Amino acid sequence: AMDGAPPPTSPSGLSAYVAVSQLLGLTLLATTGAWLGRYRGGVAWHSPLQFNAHPLCMVLGMVFLQGDALLVYRVFRHEAKRSTKALHVLLHGLALVIALVGIIAVFESHRSKGIPDMYSLHSWCGMATFVLYLLQWLLGCGFFLFPRASFSLRARYKPQHVFFGIALFIFSITSCLLGITEMLLFKISDSYSHFVPEGILANTLGVLLVAFGLVVSYVLTREEWKRPPLAEEMALSMDFKTLTEGESPGG
Repeated sequence: AMDGAPPPTSPSGLSAYVAVSQLLGLTLLATTGAWLGRYRGGVAWHSPLQFNAHPLCMVLGMVFLQGDALLVYRVFRHEAKRSTKALHVLLHGLALVIALVGIIAVFESHRSKGIPDMYSLHSWCGMATFVLYLLQWLLGCGFFLFPRASFSLRARYKPQHVFFGIALFIFSITSCLLGITEMLLFKISDSYSHFVPEGILANTLGVLLVAFGLVVSYVLTREEWKRPPLAEEMALSMDFKTLTEGESPGG
């Protein structure tokens, strides 16, 4: 560090909770793969197994990557804001692409098997979450990555962006839980109530999804763990306000 100052450190407990979140995230991905591989035949495109790409992509994109995108501002606390913001947008965009692949998989699978689309509560909640997530991403890019809005408008929108970011993460997990239940009732409805191994594994996946959501949400809502603005960022914000509002920073 400059002038012999100690390097910046993370607040107490933050690193441990982030590590737990990543362990849970990797475990839920492994559990999803084990369920689909051991009991559902695996994943393959343009085959009877194409549907299985749907739960895998949704857990990977709409839960794990979305959660990690939300944690970016807590993990990279002392890096340049522009770089952190770009990573935040990139992870959300990657989550959207993977989720889109999962949506295509389920629609093509239904079409090949003659199954109707969009009739279940899971499909309604899942599609609404995806559409709102896409809208949230586009608005975030417009307001913050390529900002053309005024300083005051960005300041008013930011709390809405933060709230809906957490809300959509919760909606995504809820949609996954609905999807797991729906899939089990379709596939093993006769034996599900007998505590068969597939049902126990899928229920475990649901518990892991909830645990991942709770840990990530806890990290996001701890006020003292929020990313502190760097000195140069404060100066840039004041310059941006001066340019867009036509007044001095102290006005």
